[in-house]
Amino acid sequence: MLVLTRKVGETIWVGDNVEIVITEIKGDQIKIGIHAPQSIEIVRGELRTEVSEANTEAVIQNLNIFKKKK
Repeated sequence: MLVLTRKVGETIWVGDNVEIVITEIKGDQIKIGIHAPQSIEIVRGELRTEVSEANTEAVIQNLNIFKKKK
């Protein structure tokens, strides 16, 4: 993991086409802006975890239903 220190207005580039901009710092919260092509999916980490957990739960439920039909 790369850890950087940035100030408001400073940027970070990921590859050639993703720019992350620090827009505001208030206490322990940082607001960032992300400039990226529409083809790149950007999802908050907690949402990605929730979706993954929901998908896993759905698969388990489907497997249980399938097992009951036998």
